[in-house]
Amino acid sequence: MTRGEILGSDRPASRPVWRLLLVVLPVVVFAGLAIVLAWGLTRNASDIPSALIGKPVPAFSLAPVKGRTLGLSGGDLQGEVSLVNVFASWCLACREEHPVFMQLAADSKVPLHGLNYKDRPDGAARWLDTMGDPYTRAGADLNGRVAIDWGVYGVPETFVVSADGRIAYKYIGAVTQEALGKTILPLVERLRAEAKEQQP
Repeated sequence: MTRGEILGSDRPASRPVWRLLLVVLPVVVFAGLAIVLAWGLTRNASDIPSALIGKPVPAFSLAPVKGRTLGLSGGDLQGEVSLVNVFASWCLACREEHPVFMQLAADSKVPLHGLNYKDRPDGAARWLDTMGDPYTRAGADLNGRVAIDWGVYGVPETFVVSADGRIAYKYIGAVTQEALGKTILPLVERLRAEAKEQQP
């Protein structure tokens, strides 16, 4: 048997393997991508974890939103459990959650602070004057740098801050009455109880 006959006999056997790989490999890759995309679409965006959970709030100090007297700083988030809501007058989802926060402020269940993200001073002032101001303090993050330090992806986002100034929870998207009642306020109460236990 010559060398050419030996080499020639290998070729027909290898072709079906390559043909099979050319057919199967794209199908496997496509199926894998479809599974990953489907999983991503079924996830609740508000459940995306934050790398800052359990860590102290970033050091920051913001001047008040136009027309307000109290700005917001890291020191203001010490001593009691509170919420920090990242909002903007141009944010449509912020309009959805605003009545929830107005009711929360009326009920005085927990201090709510506002972090106004990349907003025009007049726009933010008009928003709060027209829609109502549920915030104890509201700081103007004009260039968005403080929000970046907080790990904000977009607006709205709401953080639960413990009495010792640590980020305990992050909610992405418009806060609903259900999310407030089932997740956020129970966590606030738990953090308050833990803070009382730690007092001498």
